[in-house]
Amino acid sequence: MTTVPTITMIDNRFCKEIIDIILPIQQIEFNVPITLEDQPDLLDIEANYHQTGGGFWGASVDDELVGTIALIATGHQAGAIRKMFVKKAFRGKELGLAQQLLETLIAYCKSVQITDLYLGTVTKLQAAMRFYERNNFKEIKKADLPSYFPVMNADNIFYHLHLND
Repeated sequence: MTTVPTITMIDNRFCKEIIDIILPIQQIEFNVPITLEDQPDLLDIEANYHQTGGGFWGASVDDELVGTIALIATGHQAGAIRKMFVKKAFRGKELGLAQQLLETLIAYCKSVQITDLYLGTVTKLQAAMRFYERNNFKEIKKADLPSYFPVMNADNIFYHLHLND
């Protein structure tokens, strides 16, 4: 296995691969009661992410898509992070894929003057919560989310990061 992952913006050509990463992690690994029907955005990456002014990035190792992160630009110089998933075999500090994906998204945000990032997750994803907290995201109450944040039904924990220039 090559230890040099590549991170690139991906589009609708990758929908099947994206779904094949995300659904098993949600449903099987973490037993989150969410289906593909609950996430129609996964069937049209370009309309739901790229056309908002956001993006969808994939991490590949040896030409295999192994991780994802997405951004919905919500206006108001803000964005919502979505679809941050890395296949179990590729997690951890050795490759640092989650960190690289997040840093890629943040660099993009700074380039398009997005200054505030929000995200939702579920309490079952303790490692994800620790990861966001290590990256200076602050937990906020659902009631403190901006009105334009697109809340997902499964999410019950929310975070905010103000990007400093």
